[in-house]
Amino acid sequence: MASFLDRIKNSIKAFNTQQTNESYNRFIYNTIGDTTISNNQNDDQYINKGYAYNPTVYSLINLIAKSAVTVPYKIFRKIDETSVKEYKSLTSNGLNESSVFKAKLLQKHAFEEVSHTALGKLLDRPNPAQSWAVFLEELIGFGKLTGNRYVYGITPERGENKDIYYQLYNLPAHLIEIQSQGIFKPVDRYTMQYQNNNYDLNAAEVLHIADFNPDYDGEGSHLYGQSPIQAGLRTMTTNNEAIETSLKYLHNQSARGMLTPDDDQLTPTQAQQLKDAFRRNYQGSRNANDIMITGKKFSWLNFGLSASDLELVESYNATIKDLCNLYGVPVQLLNNTESTTYDNYRIARQVLFTNAIIPELNKLKDELNRWLVPQFGEDLYFDFDYSSIPELMPEQQKLVDSLSKSYWLTPNEKREAIGYGSDEDNPVMDDYLVPSGFVPISDLDMNISEDINFPNQDIINDDIIEEEEIIEEEIIEDIIEDEEKKITIKEELQENVFTTEEEAMNRAKEIGCDITHTHDTENGTVYMPCGNMQELEDALSKEEMYDYENEKQEKIITKRLLSFEEAKKELKQRKKDAASQTKTD
Repeated sequence: MASFLDRIKNSIKAFNTQQTNESYNRFIYNTIGDTTISNNQNDDQYINKGYAYNPTVYSLINLIAKSAVTVPYKIFRKIDETSVKEYKSLTSNGLNESSVFKAKLLQKHAFEEVSHTALGKLLDRPNPAQSWAVFLEELIGFGKLTGNRYVYGITPERGENKDIYYQLYNLPAHLIEIQSQGIFKPVDRYTMQYQNNNYDLNAAEVLHIADFNPDYDGEGSHLYGQSPIQAGLRTMTTNNEAIETSLKYLHNQSARGMLTPDDDQLTPTQAQQLKDAFRRNYQGSRNANDIMITGKKFSWLNFGLSASDLELVESYNATIKDLCNLYGVPVQLLNNTESTTYDNYRIARQVLFTNAIIPELNKLKDELNRWLVPQFGEDLYFDFDYSSIPELMPEQQKLVDSLSKSYWLTPNEKREAIGYGSDEDNPVMDDYLVPSGFVPISDLDMNISEDINFPNQDIINDDIIEEEEIIEEEIIEDIIEDEEKKITIKEELQENVFTTEEEAMNRAKEIGCDITHTHDTENGTVYMPCGNMQELEDALSKEEMYDYENEKQEKIITKRLLSFEEAKKELKQRKKDAASQTKTD
């Protein structure tokens, strides 16, 4: 429980914050008291003349919303704030083929994935009528149409969870109005106008995600988001008119001209009868190119314009491109076949996610982490799994080749980058592999009593004999001889490196193996006999190239590393000192 002094400090802080807010609001708002902030945009027009009427607008919003719901979400617990900031900074700038994997690795250090029952249950089923996919599609649809997204949260009326939302609903953005108290409280509540009724909603229970709107008119209009269609209203209108013109042309295509008799003049009644008959029998797309038969001789005076003359197709395509630019969607994705190939279609899908979908999802996740997630735990974090987007994944082989050369990553990090998950049961998978042979770095700290590890035979231990044990000449000679054997082994192993698989296979058959293996080097891929280095060493051992059975290494302990040449000199000096000591005795 906070002390009396803490309560005073908090009160002062709240008072200062309120004063600061009111001072700012005085510059922005001209109103004082209860008032309705008008939305200067015609959201109904965006819906009725846009999504419900214009096929391009419908296709764009449908494409963005349905593609966005394919990106799964995850719930994490924050474990490292520094990594969290780096991750947020990286993902907020958009992702591409290279940065998506860096983001994945940062995510691993910043968070740990959790299965949070309460929050996960709410997101999986925001309300009894909607799944997460349907809920998200509707939320994005309203946002792309009107520039506003309204989420209404419902809490239990009583109980220990009375302040935690257990149902979420999307509010129809075109039916929402902001109720303001002017400079004292710009957003006091929200009102939904539905079927001639007004429903007041507490501002704290509504999450309003608005796109940027520069309309600072002093009445609070900037609190509403600006629809992309507002900037492209003329384009959309032109697009609609092009469609209507095309329909009218198709409907009246055979009537763009004048029919005149060559001999007698027609009476008004005869002209009307001829006109009605012409319309009935020869006008419209259904009767196009039909044969015309008349009882008199007529001449046709053509004054109509063809589709080419009207440039309907060009005009229509131009408006489509403009609408696509408004939404950040490549025009190739709307079945525009003029410049579509497989490669640029694949790139277009990448652009769709980087320019249109990921920024939208980032905006949603940031607001949900601010408004919703803290109710279930201050250390929780809601995020979308961008690494699961196929369009951001390079070809599998290209990725594998790239990761195989990334020696600064552990095998488990590489496994996670390609979606296979960590191997927690094998500690070697969390070690770094050196480029030459991909040996665990921990094995570089060699103990002579263990089997050699190629290619690090040139490292031995300085403190090779226990301090209190008498150094015998025989042991020193055996150690030096053993190291010389290791040099021979290293040379023999290097001699088993080939540039072709055929050469490696021939050598494998000589030493009793039936397969080969490869290593990636700076000079390219090399081939070696047997399935791996251990099998090769075993095969060479069977050829009696070296023998460890009589090795006298039990007394060797590991404390500090020296190069082989240094150790060899030290051993020779010890041999000399031992001989001198024996002679003196």
